[in-house]
Amino acid sequence: MTMAALAGLLATYALSGTALATPDAGDDAPETSQEITADQSPRLESAGSTGEIPGLGEIVHTPNVTHVANVPKNALQSTNSDISFQGNYAYAGNYNGFVIHDISRPSKPKIVAEVLCPGGQGDISVSGDLLFLSVDSSRSDDSCNSVSQSATIKDSWEGIRIFDISDKRNPKYVSAVETYCGSHTNTLVPDGKNVYLYISSYYPDASFPDCQPPHDGISIVKVPRNAPERAEVSSFEVLFPDGGFPGSDRGSATTGCHDITVYPRLKIAAGACMGDGILMDISKPAKPRVIDRVQDAERFAFWHSATFSQDGKKVVFTDELGGGGAATCNARIGDEYGANGIYHITGKGDRRRLEFQSYFKIPRYQSDTENCVAHNGSLIPVRGRDIMVQSWYQGGVSIWEFTDSGNPHEIGYFDRGPQSNDTLTFGGSWSAYYYNGYIYSNDQMGLDVLRIDDPRTNGARGVKLTELNAQTQPSYW
Repeated sequence: MTMAALAGLLATYALSGTALATPDAGDDAPETSQEITADQSPRLESAGSTGEIPGLGEIVHTPNVTHVANVPKNALQSTNSDISFQGNYAYAGNYNGFVIHDISRPSKPKIVAEVLCPGGQGDISVSGDLLFLSVDSSRSDDSCNSVSQSATIKDSWEGIRIFDISDKRNPKYVSAVETYCGSHTNTLVPDGKNVYLYISSYYPDASFPDCQPPHDGISIVKVPRNAPERAEVSSFEVLFPDGGFPGSDRGSATTGCHDITVYPRLKIAAGACMGDGILMDISKPAKPRVIDRVQDAERFAFWHSATFSQDGKKVVFTDELGGGGAATCNARIGDEYGANGIYHITGKGDRRRLEFQSYFKIPRYQSDTENCVAHNGSLIPVRGRDIMVQSWYQGGVSIWEFTDSGNPHEIGYFDRGPQSNDTLTFGGSWSAYYYNGYIYSNDQMGLDVLRIDDPRTNGARGVKLTELNAQTQPSYW
């Protein structure tokens, strides 16, 4: 397929207002739809290598995956987004705020609190008694009662909201910090008495007073653990002094980062920055430093997120082709677009380099009415193996192995059939993470709890964490 043909296909399929939230996005969730023409209707006979496309809403999964529970989304929740974990609780973000689930019994999770505090996209992280919520929707002020207001207005607000979660049933809003171009995502970096947040945001515009080009780096927010009300932007770190990837006929120009994953024990971070993938030294958390940078103008459209192997010698970057709102898991797009790129980290110190190995994409074709692309995931901690669980929107939840970096392969999955046979509709799993023996997926149908029973993953059952923010990668041993 030529680049022009691919661009034309995505232009046809792309949904307006999808997961690529812009700094002046409003309250509405990216749940829009688009009619499919007769020649674009689902081709059910064109199933992937592992079976037929399921019927409308039909749940299918491999024998080694069990659907343990589902907590349906209610009227207060908007588009479900990221998840963090702490003890027996899962904190599920959405475009209207967040929900706290008691997961002490994974087969019967219970909602213990719902916080209505609109401002997409609700990227979330937790540390101790503090919860951090990203706002990348331009608001009239920093309160939970704010309304959408254009980013062209100087006093509009977007950034990070901070909550006290010491009482799980009654979270309290503590403070907020305005950041340049808002906060599409946040990454927590612990540092003794302080917590640093790496704030990723992008898409500056000359008409936005608080989001001026060139937006060539990330904001660093310093939060004193014992005085979160004194949180503030400590610096703006320029990561791309040369401006980054300039863009191409299919690849996004770099104007900031989308998401960053840190590995505190190894003092490294991997940044997925629109048109660039970067490796950073974070030995000084307040001053991250770029060691190496890679680009993939032929296959990657939008560098979205990153996950390290347990030994820190590999990193998986994801490409969010189509912004999460297009049907890219089909034969016409192929198996190297909207996929994961596996890289080895070679060398030592400042001579470390990212070296490409292969691509991985789910081998199951999805309907042309299903948005599907590589999205958020985490490691399943098994000694001697590199296994990851990952969301693919309406492509479902995939468990795949990259121990052999040149031969990645899927070992299990959970999927729902399309929401419509006639209309391209936003839905599916935004984030899927492994935590203390179970997989938790923040799906647009609600919070799913899954279990995988497989000799390749059973070794992970003995690994127990007290806290998990997937973008603050733990050392399991």
